[in-house]
Amino acid sequence: MTLHTMEVVNRLATYHVSGGGKEPILHAEYVNLFITSCIASCENIPDRNSQNRLVRLVCVFIQSLLRNSIIHVQDIYFEVQAFCIEFSRIREAAALFKLLKASQA
Repeated sequence: MTLHTMEVVNRLATYHVSGGGKEPILHAEYVNLFITSCIASCENIPDRNSQNRLVRLVCVFIQSLLRNSIIHVQDIYFEVQAFCIEFSRIREAAALFKLLKASQA
């Protein structure tokens, strides 16, 4: 999983079909599966520094998707909550956890 991949998915998820349509190019199910893949990538990296960097990137990526209403909290809540707890030592994960809790209320 790379920054470039997340940027591409983010752009495709925010891009709407020409004519100002309401339907994004990427469906929410695909974005949710991509988030699951990102989380799995973070959990499987043996190098701690690389893992921390990817966790920070994934957290910022998910925050961006949530803030832009591309994904809904209830669709990813439990998986992302477990991810945030697992990596709670990382500041971005703690911030994402707070955003999840605030969005859930």
